[in-house]
Amino acid sequence: MRRLFINRFSFLGLISGIIAFVIIVLFFDPQPDKPAVKYTAGVAALMAVWWMTEALPLAVTALIPLILFPLTGVMPASKVSDSYINSVIFLFLGGFLIAIAMERWKLHRRIALKIITLMGVSAPSILLGFMISASLLSMWISNTATAVMMLPIALAVISKIESDIPEKEASRISKALLLGIAYSCSIGGIATLVGTPPNLALVRITKIIFPDSPQISFGSWMMLGLPISAIIFLAAFIIIKILFGVDKRISLDKSFIKNEYSSLGKISYEEKTVLTVFAFTVLMWIFRVELNLGFMTIPGWSTILNISELVDDSTIAVIASMILFVIPSKDKSEQSRILAANSIEQVPWSVILLFGGGFALANAFSVSGLSDYIGLQLKGFAHIEILILILIISASINFLTELTSNTAITQMILPVLASVSLSVQVNPLLLMIPATLSASMAFMLPVGTPPNTIVFASKRLRISDMIKTGFLLNISSILIITFLVYFLGNFIFELNIFPDWAK
Repeated sequence: MRRLFINRFSFLGLISGIIAFVIIVLFFDPQPDKPAVKYTAGVAALMAVWWMTEALPLAVTALIPLILFPLTGVMPASKVSDSYINSVIFLFLGGFLIAIAMERWKLHRRIALKIITLMGVSAPSILLGFMISASLLSMWISNTATAVMMLPIALAVISKIESDIPEKEASRISKALLLGIAYSCSIGGIATLVGTPPNLALVRITKIIFPDSPQISFGSWMMLGLPISAIIFLAAFIIIKILFGVDKRISLDKSFIKNEYSSLGKISYEEKTVLTVFAFTVLMWIFRVELNLGFMTIPGWSTILNISELVDDSTIAVIASMILFVIPSKDKSEQSRILAANSIEQVPWSVILLFGGGFALANAFSVSGLSDYIGLQLKGFAHIEILILILIISASINFLTELTSNTAITQMILPVLASVSLSVQVNPLLLMIPATLSASMAFMLPVGTPPNTIVFASKRLRISDMIKTGFLLNISSILIITFLVYFLGNFIFELNIFPDWAK
């Protein structure tokens, strides 16, 4: 029955997208001297409907610009295809290969168990340990991989809890642990550029629409993303702890967690190698360009070497992944390198195509003049207090992403918000950053994000558990993102100034 419903819904989405495209092309012609405007709007509507209804696989829908933009005269095929390969794609690719190396040698499992052993054995400490582990790991590897890795560890702990304490209390703690892991996977991702795809989409789309804008560096993003992530994390911990009555009087046998960690054995040469390359990569990312901390400025290594205009974060990501492909492994049972030759096959190429489709669409918004047209139509937003406008945007994206891909919705909405920012004469990043962060904050539904789906599949949660907890966390994240971007963002990115690059 569920499959039949999905098939019918997808078919309805398929037809609706085509109808939307035809109606816009036939009846929407705001600038007859610029037919590219209506064609871009039609393609945008088609892709939006198909992405939201998953009428076709997301990556397949992302290929539409390669067909329709050349055929309608919006952009030549050579220009459209350029959107599918760029420095942001290589940053994602390099970062993902590093994550594959961590997973291959189970370094991520060692890191997670080590954190949990350090936190203590009371119920709140165990919850906090799992959440910190999931959050820290998802800053660097996909939230899906993090959730898949954390779930078996959590289920082992839950089984031990269920055997030691009454069923009712054990049920509450198990629900708290599972939700804590799912939510932390999403929360941790917003702290770094490589933590979640919407962050990288923001970097590239901003550069497409505003070519003269300064590149958002890894370090500058962390200065904003990390505090926001940390505060939302704290809110999640408090909400879960209170709602499920996680009592510190309940605790596990100290030896249980230690035995789990001991079962990993001594840290291997391969794990040490991956950890060293990973640490090197993070430091190179953070200190590539100068960091203004307010009380001091740390010069970037690329500036010192006088190559700041020649390298970016993708350069570092590719160097690190190349190193992992070169360094030999000592494990004779495995292929002879830290990263095996077939590791490249594990890269989620569908996400890369999804990136490319969004970038092509953003480029068309700018080239066709649709962005200018939208900006003119949205002059009315100038009368709305900017803080209220940010709040509305954050809330809208937050709840919308419960039902559709966060990457797809980010790539659809960012060009529109760029137009809105020009119409109200505010820094585009003041609207685009909150939307990007909010797109990763889907906490209410199992379909909202893969970690939600993964923990829900454990059959220890009810949909009502996720909805009531997720709703409170949604509201909290909306408020935290709105106010921190507005105030802290001004300090880091000077968001209170309408910049020359946007004029």
